[in-house]
Amino acid sequence: MKHHKKSSAQTMSMLSLDNSTEGKTRKRNFDQLKSKNMTGSENSDEIVEDNDRSLLLSTEEAEEQPRVAFINKESIWATSVQMFIPFLLAGFGMVAASLLLDIVQHWPVYKNVSEVYILVPALLGLKGNLEMTLASRLSTHANLGHLDTRSQQWSLILGNLSLIQCQAIVVGFLASIAAMVFGWVPSGKFNIQHAMLLCASSVATAFMASFILGLVMVGVILLSRHFNINPDNVATPIAASLGDLTTLALLSYFASLMYKGMDTMPWLSIVIIVVAILFVPLWGWMASKNEYSREVLDSGWSPVIIAMLISSIGGLILDFTVSQYKGVAVFQLVINGIGGNLAAVQASRISTELHSKSTLGRLPHGMRVCLTPCTAFCDTSVTPHADTARMLMLMVVPGHLIFSYTISYLQAGHTSFTPIFMLVYLAAALVQVFLLLYIAQVIIVWMWEMGTDPDNSAIPYLTAFGDLLGTLLLGIAFQILFLIGDRDSDVGD
Repeated sequence: MKHHKKSSAQTMSMLSLDNSTEGKTRKRNFDQLKSKNMTGSENSDEIVEDNDRSLLLSTEEAEEQPRVAFINKESIWATSVQMFIPFLLAGFGMVAASLLLDIVQHWPVYKNVSEVYILVPALLGLKGNLEMTLASRLSTHANLGHLDTRSQQWSLILGNLSLIQCQAIVVGFLASIAAMVFGWVPSGKFNIQHAMLLCASSVATAFMASFILGLVMVGVILLSRHFNINPDNVATPIAASLGDLTTLALLSYFASLMYKGMDTMPWLSIVIIVVAILFVPLWGWMASKNEYSREVLDSGWSPVIIAMLISSIGGLILDFTVSQYKGVAVFQLVINGIGGNLAAVQASRISTELHSKSTLGRLPHGMRVCLTPCTAFCDTSVTPHADTARMLMLMVVPGHLIFSYTISYLQAGHTSFTPIFMLVYLAAALVQVFLLLYIAQVIIVWMWEMGTDPDNSAIPYLTAFGDLLGTLLLGIAFQILFLIGDRDSDVGD
């Protein structure tokens, strides 16, 4: 381990070594890179870590340690500051989406086509999955220096935007089928017009939301890189803040448009579905032109499809719960969004560390999959992310208080903010985030050991479990409030 002074704004970069060169060549390249990274760093106390012991090994031994990673050691204070502002922005975006859901639940399309409720968590989860995995992938590429040249930027950006368009249309189509099935099974009734409405509005929403949010994510990553901010800390919260509001607004607009034209323009839904499906091969071909997006195009379908099914189960729970307690609607997106947001930040940071310190399929020295919850949150000698996990847990209560009282100030929803209500609600939120952060620590390391890139696979599962746990725990919280007698407009409307 070598320690040198370095500018606090310096981000992590990586140099892949030619394992066949002689020791002198490796040493000379290392000295050149070290000098480059030390430029203008006279007044800083940050540490650079050399995690590649191959500089001191023979050629044969060096093959087992093929990378040199220069890692900027962020203080927990710097990390918390970088995270908290995007976290607040994300939270207010979720509040806005929740207020919108509280309004649109009274629209005719939501009242007469109740399966749209099942689409809400599925599509919002889908957009969170695609945009957050995009943010996580591009954050890793930015930290590893893969976005430093114009040609690299164009190739990666075009490939990844085409990839999420392809995935969004396909999974949006599957989400509409899941919504139809989950809506048909309890009632035993199938309406072909409602089915076409769900399918058309789902693929149209997925297409437009992917295009808008994908461009925003690319801009956020490039700006973060330009201003020497770790994109792992800011990109996923911003994706969450804009994703829910944009997707819900588009879904409500397209569903209402299809509902109004169901009798006068029955062909509209069919045209939208056919055009969307015809574009899928084009987006797939464009995504295959980049080596990184081509890998995800081949192997990245299972996480988003399984996550969509998990979120659809959450949508079924939401459909049932809203019919009992109208007050659930305004809190559902907030609790789900905050939980998924915090878990995604942790996931992105752990994934970047694994990419920087090891090769896929091999864990860094001292890291293991099986951890107790106490170790995951308290033992920094086993996992360096325990401090971050505790910090993220500390954000839950103040975050929910800020967002909840914002909702109360705007006089939205059907809920009175009694002390008992806030106590039960915050308990549900803490349980959700605790479980998600622990799952994130375990599942990401396990995926890496199994040879699966967590940048492509972990966040969809985490956000889906966040939706399911959030909706389930929120429903339990309202049921508890009803049973203990806290029965004002939050449970009785």
